[in-house]
Amino acid sequence: MGLPLGLVLPMLERPVEGIAPTWTDMLAITRAAEDCGADTVWLGDEILWTDPDWPGSRGWWDCLTLAGALAAVTTTVRIGSWVMSALQHKPGMVVRAAETVDEISGGRFVLGLGAGHAGGATEMGFATDHKVARYLEALEIIVPLLRGTEPVSFEGEYYRGENLMVRPRGPRPGGIPLMMGGHATKTMTAAVRHADIWSAFATTSSRPDAFRDMTHRLDQICQEVGRDPASIERSVGAIVEVGTGGTAEELGFGVPITGSIDQITETVAGFRDVGVTRVEIMPWPPTLDSVEQLEPLFAHLK
Repeated sequence: MGLPLGLVLPMLERPVEGIAPTWTDMLAITRAAEDCGADTVWLGDEILWTDPDWPGSRGWWDCLTLAGALAAVTTTVRIGSWVMSALQHKPGMVVRAAETVDEISGGRFVLGLGAGHAGGATEMGFATDHKVARYLEALEIIVPLLRGTEPVSFEGEYYRGENLMVRPRGPRPGGIPLMMGGHATKTMTAAVRHADIWSAFATTSSRPDAFRDMTHRLDQICQEVGRDPASIERSVGAIVEVGTGGTAEELGFGVPITGSIDQITETVAGFRDVGVTRVEIMPWPPTLDSVEQLEPLFAHLK
């Protein structure tokens, strides 16, 4: 049985050197991912990250701009937001952007959505208090707009809209896959209620056992809500470090998956045993060479 693998595109300035991936770099990595059989190329929706282990703040390229550009120059791989921040986008504009990228890609966009990390958002003028409450309220607009065809009206504490419509619609009206991030009970419950895919990412460790408790909790929430646990995909992001540099953990990314390509493949295959149905690979170092070295991993598990 295969295990779908995605690739998380490097979009962040390098933590130590501060060097940003160029468009040429990102295009080459995306094409390599498509060629080696990656299911999806994922784009982070972040602004600025600061870490005490880094010599300075590091910025990200813009998610939606890159999503449209990469959708236009690829043919088979899906393009997804990993995950779009509800803090940084008005709810109606989230759906409008999703429909537009889906049109550009010919029906290959995956809308990943989450509450947001807020790094750099305050400086940009976004309200970052009550993060989860804002996210849950935004869903009251986003989900019916994305899934339905009728105008949506909503009046809440943080968002409002009257007779909201998104026109034109892309090639899959109501059919864009929705992935929702969540590590805590409230956000996991929202994913169970609304999403096609639940998403989590590595914090302290990228190894499969680190996610066992979360997938077990997701099963429990499905039972509480009345959803078949088999009807929601489970996606996790894992750092895979190529070679023996050992820098990923030193830079605060947690314990990566390491070893020979055979050992890496065996470890990644082990995600199936903890209830995960797809894995999003974050290559380290975040280079084209790393992706090319991981080609056997994608070939073996797809």
